[in-house]
Amino acid sequence: MKIETVRTHILDFKLGTAFESASMRFDRRQHVLVEIVCDDGTTGWGECLGPAQANAAVVRTYAKWLIGRNPLDTEILWLELYNALRDQGQRGLTVTALSGIDIALWDIKGKRFGVPVSVLLGGRMRESVKAYATGSFRRDGVDRVADVATETARYAKEGFHAVKIKIGFGVAEDLKVIAAVREAIGPERGLMIDANHGYDALEAIELGNKAAKYDIGWFEEPVVPEQLDAYRAVRARQPIPVAGGETWHGRYGMKEPLETRVVDIIQPDICGTGGFTEMRRIADMASLHGVRLVPHVWGTAVQIAASLQFMAAQLPNPVRPQPLSPILEFDRTENPFRQAVVTKPLEHVGGVVAIPDGPGLGIEIDRAALEKYALKED
Repeated sequence: MKIETVRTHILDFKLGTAFESASMRFDRRQHVLVEIVCDDGTTGWGECLGPAQANAAVVRTYAKWLIGRNPLDTEILWLELYNALRDQGQRGLTVTALSGIDIALWDIKGKRFGVPVSVLLGGRMRESVKAYATGSFRRDGVDRVADVATETARYAKEGFHAVKIKIGFGVAEDLKVIAAVREAIGPERGLMIDANHGYDALEAIELGNKAAKYDIGWFEEPVVPEQLDAYRAVRARQPIPVAGGETWHGRYGMKEPLETRVVDIIQPDICGTGGFTEMRRIADMASLHGVRLVPHVWGTAVQIAASLQFMAAQLPNPVRPQPLSPILEFDRTENPFRQAVVTKPLEHVGGVVAIPDGPGLGIEIDRAALEKYALKED
């Protein structure tokens, strides 16, 4: 069994209404899938977090080291690819691109042995997970307070046990949104806030102290990811648990944040932090340091499937009669190809998502959707 072809598929859709976080504006949805084909016809699929075209270029760079290799050698290939570009990139696009490749290789491995990736990771602890709804970006041309309250009330009605909203647009305005959302979803549902590193430390501390009365589950990315001392200050000087980690790539990027507990909740993204191979190591590191792990998820059904396979095998910490179960971040923003890329959508039922039990990632790709949403070169 040898790797014969490595392909990338850049998917693109122009949004009807643009939206933004505190650090980024979206007028289109773009994601890149990685396809690896073996000489016996076995095909694996992965996805990369971040800029689609840039990730695709790095995947194509890595491809020359993959052709002719055994796809089951996931540890060996991960190390060789990482080492090939480590002098210019221990983090960033080199690792996000490697993530998509690694996920595709594990998909092949699962198909080769006829079992879900979660079984290869050590076994399935669970067959479904609760999902929380992510959305509530600032949309163009609407009143933000009313718009986000209406949106999150809809999520509550659909059965989601919790919602996460975007903040970082100014303390006064954000507090109005938080108050409106808490009223809209009621006291029994979880509410998390995500600043997408839009605050400085003083603003984040002020916001955290004033928002705590609304029973906030976690305060995500309060400051820019490079400023670990600022993270420490925010965690020490306001009462809401601090979360972060979607941009701390790989075990080396996670090492200091975990060892020095700059966060209460670590949020590696399997499509950005190194795929299954590296995600296992990060989970062990988080367990070692007693830091809760809640994966970050932002992408298509390929990303969702990979995250679900990891969560199926995610071990409880601590072990007890009623252990704490992981929860799935479930993006609800506009993206028509999110579920269209698979023949059987990975949707929720009352805020719960079933974990695929087929071989590999447990999904089948709809190639017609890949063609429909393929990036058209001008």
